[in-house]
Amino acid sequence: MAEGLEGRLIRHGEPGYEEARRAAVWNARTPERFPDAIALAAAEEDVVAAVRLARREGMRVGVRSGGHSWAGNHVRDGGLLLDVSRLDSMAVDAAEMTAVVGPGCRGNEVLAALAEQQLFFPAGHCPGVALGGYLLQGGFGWNGRVHGPACMSVEAIDVVTAAGELVRADAASHPDLFWAARGAGPGFFGAVVRFHLRLYPAPRHVANGVLLFDLEALEDVFRWVHEVGPKVPREVELMAVVHRDLGGEPEIAVTAPALVDDAEEAAAALAFLERCPLRDRAKLAVPNVPVALPDLYAAVHQSYPDGYRYAVDNMWTHAPVEELLPGLRRIAETLPGAPSHMLWMNWGPSPPRPEMAYSVEDETYIALYGVWGDPAEDEANAAWPTERMREMEQLASGIQLADENLGQRPARFAAEANMARLDAVRAAYDPDGLFHPWMGRL
Repeated sequence: MAEGLEGRLIRHGEPGYEEARRAAVWNARTPERFPDAIALAAAEEDVVAAVRLARREGMRVGVRSGGHSWAGNHVRDGGLLLDVSRLDSMAVDAAEMTAVVGPGCRGNEVLAALAEQQLFFPAGHCPGVALGGYLLQGGFGWNGRVHGPACMSVEAIDVVTAAGELVRADAASHPDLFWAARGAGPGFFGAVVRFHLRLYPAPRHVANGVLLFDLEALEDVFRWVHEVGPKVPREVELMAVVHRDLGGEPEIAVTAPALVDDAEEAAAALAFLERCPLRDRAKLAVPNVPVALPDLYAAVHQSYPDGYRYAVDNMWTHAPVEELLPGLRRIAETLPGAPSHMLWMNWGPSPPRPEMAYSVEDETYIALYGVWGDPAEDEANAAWPTERMREMEQLASGIQLADENLGQRPARFAAEANMARLDAVRAAYDPDGLFHPWMGRL
């Protein structure tokens, strides 16, 4: 990018441009959007140089840390795509229970390294997800119901501002910028080069429970999940997944990973599966089995395999289950081929949250994931999550940015007051609009 720097700048039309553009998106359905240039940063100095270059040349900036954004929000027509995925260093202070990580660090790799020191961080559920975008949008990870969205555990950031200056933002210095970084997601107006994290003791015991049901039990299963959800211990992540079994038929898998301290605590936490009134109708019932965190990652990866094409949408809701059931039935009956699926996650009621941009969550999270391999199926499969969520949006309180589909279906992702404050902080730190905002907003 400049003499003495390690990074590389590739202009549109130059050798390697298309490979770099496609590599910047994990979703095989790469958006048909083409930046004017792609900056591959190898150090924080490269990030500073890239932002300053964009200012000089009048290019807007999109930032990519891991590329798992389903919508490829960072890949835009025109402007500069700033790839910081190579900034992946990590330093852990076990005594202070803190870590400093680059935006390109993969959450599962961070967790594995922390486990060697009996430490933990609520990293994302999918292997390969980098921390940069994950933390900026909120971060729903392992034991997130205990520790809250992962952005709550960010204590400071080192960020390159739109002015091309590298600053530390925390509760005392640049507090408005720090506030915005915890929840602004793809609309954040800076390029983070380091996150300073608070760590936790590692759970000493991991267990999971699984109940499988045929689709004919859908209404009864979701009535039960909805009823029992508020009573489930916060260490348990109760989820119901509508997917296709090995024979291609839709089924419902109720799973309940528990990250606790011992087998006795796991047994108590998962006892509600033992008592499930529908257990005699289950095709499979394994209410409590010890597992390891890598086992959970492997199971999740089966639903989100590499090299596939994805279309995603989501909603938060506290609507009565009887009002949700018709939409859930329609989702199941129109489910595309495997590994497409619907996720119902029991989340609330949540405790009070600190002051941060992140501000929309609810009792239940519903997300749709269209997953396929053949480009010829793009039109039909990409429409499925958007259309189903549009049909249910009158029951939604908002969406979360992890699974946003704002370019196709704008929706509420921050409280009104928070949205107004985000606009004000953006005007102060990025008055010329150097950094791309969200693709759509409501």
